[in-house]
Amino acid sequence: MRFAIVGAGAIGGYIGARLARVGADVVLFARGPHLAAMRAHGLRVEGAEESFTVQPEVSDSLAAIGPVDVVVLGVKAHGLPLLAPQLGPLFGPDTVAMSTQNGIPWWYFQRHGGEFDGLTLERLDPGGVIAHAIEPRRVVGSLAYFSTEIAAPGVIRHNEGQRISIGEPDGTKSERVTKIAQALIAAGLRCPVTARFRQEIWVKLLGNVAFNPISALTGGTLVEIAEHRETSQLVRAIMTETETVARRLGIELPISIDQRIAGAAKVGAHKTSMLQDVEARRPMELDAVVGAVLELGDRLGIPMPATRSVYACASLLNDLISGPAALAPPRT
Repeated sequence: MRFAIVGAGAIGGYIGARLARVGADVVLFARGPHLAAMRAHGLRVEGAEESFTVQPEVSDSLAAIGPVDVVVLGVKAHGLPLLAPQLGPLFGPDTVAMSTQNGIPWWYFQRHGGEFDGLTLERLDPGGVIAHAIEPRRVVGSLAYFSTEIAAPGVIRHNEGQRISIGEPDGTKSERVTKIAQALIAAGLRCPVTARFRQEIWVKLLGNVAFNPISALTGGTLVEIAEHRETSQLVRAIMTETETVARRLGIELPISIDQRIAGAAKVGAHKTSMLQDVEARRPMELDAVVGAVLELGDRLGIPMPATRSVYACASLLNDLISGPAALAPPRT
């Protein structure tokens, strides 16, 4: 089984490094200083428990890589609309595209059934460009539960966790998902296959939709936000609004809001991915994590004042990070 890691950053690069370490057939697609560093010195993973360096195959050309069995989409959600139309050279008849993005994935309502089947969210997939480029039959979902960051070009810091859940959107336990899980387990990751992938998306999202933007705005860690009287109340309000949206979509969450907040507090002094992005002056996955939930709330007629207020502030911060062009008034 040949893997292509498209976007070999913190998440994708860590997956690729672990695969390369056990001799799996994997190629990492990257550009710029990160690619140059990997070509010159290999890819270094540094962690509290172990550190290692691998010499993976790397490339800056999708055409040169050619068809593979599994494409791991390691780019941020806001990068997919531009990237997806370029993925054609990687696709053979049975190639799988495995998404790793936070929040609600672009494919969420594909093969969904019922009144929402085929719904496209503009905040996730403007004009449906991703769905057009990646056929629904190729999609496998994944949710990463490990914390990694790029410490320097060619160096990934692993902070904690080894789990990555995967699953078919329709809930079946397919042969292809089983094979992917086996490869990731052999690489040292915990990789459960879930038949309730959409439910698991919302369980993770329940925390991310509240903690991520608040951390980006305040600089607070999970435990600081969870234990502060005012921010914990705001977290609860956002989670309540999000849970209402999930239930309207037929999702019953197997965990309470109290349990979700307590679980975040137990993680401790962890910086969310959005806070890491702010500190590195990178755009956040704001629309996939928060904006898409608001878009669903609007479609369903569900008021979400707490979520909308935090989103508005985080959106301005995101624009300030992105530069003056993002703040320019629209042309008339």
